[in-house]
Amino acid sequence: MPRLSEVIAALENLWPAERAESWDAVGTVVGEPGQDVTRVLFAVDPVQEIVDEAVKLGADLLVTHHPLYLRGTTTVAASTFKGRVVHTLIKHDIALHVAHTNADTADPGVSDALAGALDLRVVRPLVPDPGDPDGRRGLGRICELDHPLTVRELAVRTAERLPATAQGIRVAGDPDATVRTVAVSGGSGDSLFDHVRAAGVDAFLTADLRHHPASEARAHAAHQPLALLDAAHWATEWPWCELAAAQLDEISDRHGWGLRVHVSKTVTDPWTSQFPSPGAPN
Repeated sequence: MPRLSEVIAALENLWPAERAESWDAVGTVVGEPGQDVTRVLFAVDPVQEIVDEAVKLGADLLVTHHPLYLRGTTTVAASTFKGRVVHTLIKHDIALHVAHTNADTADPGVSDALAGALDLRVVRPLVPDPGDPDGRRGLGRICELDHPLTVRELAVRTAERLPATAQGIRVAGDPDATVRTVAVSGGSGDSLFDHVRAAGVDAFLTADLRHHPASEARAHAAHQPLALLDAAHWATEWPWCELAAAQLDEISDRHGWGLRVHVSKTVTDPWTSQFPSPGAPN
């Protein structure tokens, strides 16, 4: 049975904290280094619903993709919702560890998991990490399809393969256009349009596309066709939880730790309903 410090060391080897963006808040948030770890839960969001699931499961460690305190705080009072998360974790001896942008750019990372869920073949990073001489780490991935699909068929595959959310998949572009190459980026990706255009792909799958960047991308598409597929933020990052759990399972087997590793299937996407406008295009 490993101590928390041993498990955290293994996780830090997968996703070194120094590879996170300077604005990010990754690493261990709660936890006693000497405590034993037998059960681990992976999830996207460190919200109360997930923490309650960890308590019910009997987990000793919760690993999330999103930080609990991204912008810092001056209180962990239980009267605040984040403070209540901290109190619940400590009360039940559950550690919390975060891997965010250091997991985004890892090899394999968040976008590899997204591509894998859709049976896309990863060719290279969309934004390579200049510190990686092998050219495998970086933000987003450029992918190829085994055989061409229409935009409509790719959107349907995405809707079927990713976890169900109220949003589903929004599409901009000709639904009958042919797609052979796709750029993917788990989470918010509309800051990457310059890289996507430079890659010359047929489609871009990401989340949180805002009006103006998407509108400008569509204007550029008049000269360089580009279909946009916009999924829910949570849904595009959830496949990483399964990838990360498998990585920790392999480490546990190698060291004889006997960890029981779980992935939360609780939907923590904040949107709960969607009502199409009457007469809207489908």
